[in-house]
Amino acid sequence: MNQHVTTYNDENWENEVTSHKGITLVDVWAPWCGPCKIIGPIIDELATEFNGRAKIGKLNADENQKPGELGVSGIPTLILYKDGKEMDRIVGLAPKNQLVEKLNYYISG
Repeated sequence: MNQHVTTYNDENWENEVTSHKGITLVDVWAPWCGPCKIIGPIIDELATEFNGRAKIGKLNADENQKPGELGVSGIPTLILYKDGKEMDRIVGLAPKNQLVEKLNYYISG
């Protein structure tokens, strides 16, 4: 896995997402999910490109209860947080340029 991709889980959620000041992108995924396998490399690229400007990582829906608490009903689901508050959500595949635009928007705003 890319060194810039954070692994989120039930235990570190509070520290890594809720308490984080700044932009956080969470990719809710599962290993059996075909679309998740497609978007995974895009998340890796974004983590490298936005290193130092946004925290980007993945939350395995099979291994954690947090996706259920967040109301995730389909994967992949990408949730964008600013200062620990949910700002945006995309369910399903999204092109890289759309994710770049959203990240830049929330970083600059």
